[in-house]
Amino acid sequence: MSAQQENIDSNNISVVDSGSCLYDLLCADTSEIWNCRQREGQTSSSPQGKLENLLCQSGNRFCADCGSPDPKWISLSFGVSICIKCSGVHRSLGVHISKVLSVKLDEWTDEQVDTLIHLGGNTAVNSKYEAVIPDNFRKPKPDSSIEERSDFIRRKYELLQFLDSDVQMSCPFPPPGLSSSSHCRSSSNSYGSALDKKHYEKQTTVSRFNGLSHAFRNSWRRKESEHKAPKKSDSTAGMVEFVGLIKVNVVRGTNLAIRDMMSSDPYVILSLGRQSVKTRVIKNNLNPVWNEKLMLSIPEHIPPLKLLVYDKDTFTTDDFMGEAEIDIQPLVSAAKASESSTINESMQLGKWIASNDNTLVRDGIITLEDGKVKQEIALKLQNVERGVLEIELECVPLTQ
Repeated sequence: MSAQQENIDSNNISVVDSGSCLYDLLCADTSEIWNCRQREGQTSSSPQGKLENLLCQSGNRFCADCGSPDPKWISLSFGVSICIKCSGVHRSLGVHISKVLSVKLDEWTDEQVDTLIHLGGNTAVNSKYEAVIPDNFRKPKPDSSIEERSDFIRRKYELLQFLDSDVQMSCPFPPPGLSSSSHCRSSSNSYGSALDKKHYEKQTTVSRFNGLSHAFRNSWRRKESEHKAPKKSDSTAGMVEFVGLIKVNVVRGTNLAIRDMMSSDPYVILSLGRQSVKTRVIKNNLNPVWNEKLMLSIPEHIPPLKLLVYDKDTFTTDDFMGEAEIDIQPLVSAAKASESSTINESMQLGKWIASNDNTLVRDGIITLEDGKVKQEIALKLQNVERGVLEIELECVPLTQ
């Protein structure tokens, strides 16, 4: 069997061609195949049930980009299932290119799952986005380096170098500011257009983030260097190793600053390294309750988690409402320590002590609860007249 496996690898057979069935048998985890076979023919009305059935399809049992078995992440933008390593590269590209969700950790809607089914899964998507891979270019394998993954994924999804120009694409989640035809060379349809509007109102784009920073500098006359992200060349944009994931629940804001006549329309931007995501806008509220869970990949060299609060304006640039910064290194260290521990009961693992030297409203306790490492933090917003932001952090290991 090992000789057959080597022969498959040498011919660079991917999961989208005629050898996919043999590849499945050689690489798939037996228990996972058994579970999928048990679910074959069964129907489920819940989004999670429909998603699991979709992942049991032959082509979806392996990462669309490197072939790793049992992928637990989905690029909602392209409709492919991917492994944890490739998902980190997708996140580095930004949600304006690839929005990534976890099969297990995120809550799925019927609309999202129906969109994935409509796109056809890994086999259908790869047949379009890998239609013209040059003979001298090799697709990554499960043990490929981060550089190889980054180069391939950028070429495939961002630069569209392997896309057949004659194929008409359907893109339910095109980047904001670009037409469907310019990004995916597709004709628009009413189904995709409705999803475009609904989903991308909630997504952060690089251009929007830069626009917000520019508005902030002009409105509040802060130093230009304070919010300027370090410039990186395109060739190194996605070449970042990840050590885990951080799940951020933006709970609420209290006594936020007024930026309109009597109130504000606040939302929060979270950034970690090159990644950024944002919450929904809550209208006319100085004490908003978001309870919105967002997720970011943790780079190997862990940067601080930055939070920016803005007031949404329709006809003018959005107004700055404060900022905060959190060192997540202690949380990550506690999560790594607990992962190798056999202790199951709830306990305190550490503490970020409130003092005059930081912006904590109260101590930020790191706890182990039901096998999850969490930290609740309440922060006074900085460079603004008032406001407190409460968030809950959870460090998720790459194994989930």
